[in-house]
Amino acid sequence: MCDRTAPRKPWQPHTLWSKLQAQTQQGLATGALRPIDTQYEIIADGGVAFIVRILTNLNRKAQARKVQTQKKTNPFLPYDQNLYVTDISDTHVCLLNKFNVVDHHFLIVTQRFESQLDWLTLADFEALHRCLTDVNGLFFYNGGTAAGASQPHKHLQIVPQPSMDVPVETAVQATEFVNGMGQSPQLPYAHRIAKLPANSGATQWLQTYRQLLTSLAINDPTGQWQGVQRCAYNLLGTRNWMMVVPRHRDDHLGISVNSLGFAGSLLVKNPEQMVQLKAIGPMTLLKEVSQSI
Repeated sequence: MCDRTAPRKPWQPHTLWSKLQAQTQQGLATGALRPIDTQYEIIADGGVAFIVRILTNLNRKAQARKVQTQKKTNPFLPYDQNLYVTDISDTHVCLLNKFNVVDHHFLIVTQRFESQLDWLTLADFEALHRCLTDVNGLFFYNGGTAAGASQPHKHLQIVPQPSMDVPVETAVQATEFVNGMGQSPQLPYAHRIAKLPANSGATQWLQTYRQLLTSLAINDPTGQWQGVQRCAYNLLGTRNWMMVVPRHRDDHLGISVNSLGFAGSLLVKNPEQMVQLKAIGPMTLLKEVSQSI
């Protein structure tokens, strides 16, 4: 695990991608990185070509989570040095996702414990903005267990663009924006999407995040944005847009959904769940785990 005497890797602009590649090789060589093998199919529904993966060794992740729960361990404090990519700031580090489904999936983790139920802060968005400026991709945050969060320690996530398409882009493009915010007619559940202007910074991203939450009535009524969130939600986006989806529950028919599901990437445990998903359609699954419009 993390050796506090080990040398730190200070943030250096334009080096994140090369560091991710190098650390991936080390993680694989040491066994610290344990990719989950998958097969996938494309299921089109509501104008979105969903990528649906069948996980062939999900039990590995489930067993590890069970051990962590029994021992009440936090995989981020201390973290595995073989998954450590770089410091991002004084408040956040970059770690590889130990059980990755797609290559170079990485986490933005607070250096000190903060709850995954807390509102996101300017420091969170500064770390996110710094990483996304260096490596383009899809970012997301699972706000609470009902939104698919598997760890209580606050962490955002990024899947680099070369590793995964973002099928929901077609729905985002169909959105009618009013004052930079709107809803997509293709998405049959409560959500809001906002444009992110070119060259916008972390402060504007934080403001947009709060505006999205407020538009869905899941904001902090005190206006202080401190402490625990009011409702489970998923946050996802790219350099160009940001979306929030309020959640009702984690799963439907045993199929769990996190932020990646709302990006158009779903995971099922076995062929039986794949048959169930095809029968109801991915949009119905997302509708069942979300709040209604």
